[in-house]
Amino acid sequence: MWNILAECSATLKVFWYVLARKLASCAIRCTAMESLRGQASVSYAQSLSGAPETRLTTLDNGLRVASEETGHATCTVGLWIGAGSRYESEKNNGAGFFLEHMAFKGTKKHPQTALEQQVESMGAHLSAYTSREHTAYYMKTLTKDLPKAVELLSEVVQSCSLNEAEIEQQRSVVLRELEEVESNLQEVCLDLLHATAFQGTALGHSVLGPSSSARWEENLTRQDLVDYINSHYKAPRMVLAAAGGVSHDELVGLAKSHFSGVSFEYEGDAVPVLSPCRFTGSEVRMRDDAFPLAHIAIAVEGASAASPDIVPLMVANAIIGSYDLTYGGGKHLSSRLARLAVEDNLCHSFQAFHSSYSDTGLLGIYFVADKNNIDDMMHWSQNAWMNLCTTVTESDVARGRNALKASLVGQLNGTTPICDDIGRHILNYGRRIPIAEWDARIDAVTPKMVRDICCKYIYDKCPAVAAVGPIEQLPDYNRMRSAMYWLRF
Repeated sequence: MWNILAECSATLKVFWYVLARKLASCAIRCTAMESLRGQASVSYAQSLSGAPETRLTTLDNGLRVASEETGHATCTVGLWIGAGSRYESEKNNGAGFFLEHMAFKGTKKHPQTALEQQVESMGAHLSAYTSREHTAYYMKTLTKDLPKAVELLSEVVQSCSLNEAEIEQQRSVVLRELEEVESNLQEVCLDLLHATAFQGTALGHSVLGPSSSARWEENLTRQDLVDYINSHYKAPRMVLAAAGGVSHDELVGLAKSHFSGVSFEYEGDAVPVLSPCRFTGSEVRMRDDAFPLAHIAIAVEGASAASPDIVPLMVANAIIGSYDLTYGGGKHLSSRLARLAVEDNLCHSFQAFHSSYSDTGLLGIYFVADKNNIDDMMHWSQNAWMNLCTTVTESDVARGRNALKASLVGQLNGTTPICDDIGRHILNYGRRIPIAEWDARIDAVTPKMVRDICCKYIYDKCPAVAAVGPIEQLPDYNRMRSAMYWLRF
């Protein structure tokens, strides 16, 4: 009997011990959940005011160093350069994009295999991109590896090997990429839009260079690439940007060690000056009935990156919104154009866009539609523009403001987009515009401001139109031009 009672007592002790452990574990989890709830309850205004400061230092040679310390265990560091396809001529169009490819083929100190091993041993990610006015080389890595990342970036930009054999090999690689891009009809359509809107100017150049049929790769030489670097990779046009677990003072010290030798002088004072890029109301059509869907873009000249008009135009675009058939939604979508797209099956997708450059921009709507709905979709897209110019309401603007704020905050989720934002802002504005400042400028937008700014840029303006695919139903250009105003206004 005593043995049975002893066993029961021992069993109860174990039971109560396990139960106590589980209760303690639950209490810890509940405390953690409460902590998370407390973090989640931080207001939008508090998150804006708590954003870290972007620090900026300029070296003696004019290179700018900018960073934002967020306390992450990782960081993104990169070099943003004020150079792109807009700085190219007909002869060397595509040079910036080709250099982007060559950057990963080794440096004078590290051949390709050694460079790749260095990056992979750090668990880092090295990447680059080229746009019409900017080029960027950047690396995401652990915070402790920041010095090595800056060293490798300095080699990639200053000591790219440009080996003749590698150049020849990359020609076929770039050609294949060009062919892939030509199968992406959205890219083709927007490239054609730039080509017709800014025809005869440098902004009409494609970032990737002419089409593969032009065989540009046979004409672009090693000397062209060297001349491009010598002409544009100058210290005052460079920004070393970093975000994450970085110390600004450490970054400045690394910049002085690795980038103080970057030249700030031009041969014969031949400082490249961007020529104005005039906008031309026009159209370009590439009809091919073999494609299942038509890709169409219509745009007017927009505001430059530094223009005070850019925020009202961004709110206006947020009011028009975007739509994709795969996202679902129905008659309760906030965008009027999206509701029409759903109810009348007008298109598969659409998006309002604003591509801004140093002195101009493109404000437009891009949509993908069945060949039988092109006319209706174009009509309602232009109708949406006319509503912005004439009848936009306070509720429309309030919705647009909120959508724009959410978009701006959502785009800065992570060290890489923050670093990219820093680099582009320093090049465009000479400083990083804080989210709190964007927020205040968005709040200042009123319905009258939207109507006035949209009238300035949209109303009775000649549009540029690009269309690819089965586009027989696309209206005549004169008809689209006549829809850019209302006689009753």
